[in-house]
Amino acid sequence: MTMKLVIGNKNYSSWSMRPWLAMRGAGLPFEEIFIPLYTGATDKQRIFDVSKSGKVPALIDGDVTVWDSLAIVEYLAEKFPEAHLWPADRAARAHARSISAEMHSGFAALRNECGMNLHRPVGAKPLSEAAQADIARVQEIWSDCRARYGKAGPYLFGGFTAADAMYGPVVHRFRTYAIDVTPQVRAYMDAMQSHPAFAEWTAAGLAETIVIDKFEAD
Repeated sequence: MTMKLVIGNKNYSSWSMRPWLAMRGAGLPFEEIFIPLYTGATDKQRIFDVSKSGKVPALIDGDVTVWDSLAIVEYLAEKFPEAHLWPADRAARAHARSISAEMHSGFAALRNECGMNLHRPVGAKPLSEAAQADIARVQEIWSDCRARYGKAGPYLFGGFTAADAMYGPVVHRFRTYAIDVTPQVRAYMDAMQSHPAFAEWTAAGLAETIVIDKFEAD
């Protein structure tokens, strides 16, 4: 039975992007189910019918339903160890899980002030000190990973892993809001934007025509 991944709008839904990137990047087969966000009670009920959290993404694998991006990634890593969603080395794997969890639980100012919107014209905007601190921390994480593991490939841990998927939406945020980054961070962003799965999601997001006014404020 083919797994099903329920996602929201590719233009806006950063949390949907994360497990989608992980699955597509690992070559795992799945059926994509799109439910538009903020379009009314009918679509909201469709989400509740899939997940009691009332949020996307959600993974349906037979009689198993997993919600929350990081939980989905962990479920997939356990079920498909051959997909190498986490680094093989134990220390590197612990590092990847740590920075993924930090992404999952942190960076609130960056999220709030630089929402994911692929259609937004590229351009800088004034940011709070908290958002600037988040940006500095993300660059520190990426630079540290590239310094430690860069000889093995162009991604955070050499080859593409779930950690890259977890930070994928931030690559879009940095691009969209014209964030000033170091050359090392720019090289990583270029590698991510060239990844086939990342490029596929981006093209689909740009092709969407649904506009959510609350995400167009800036």
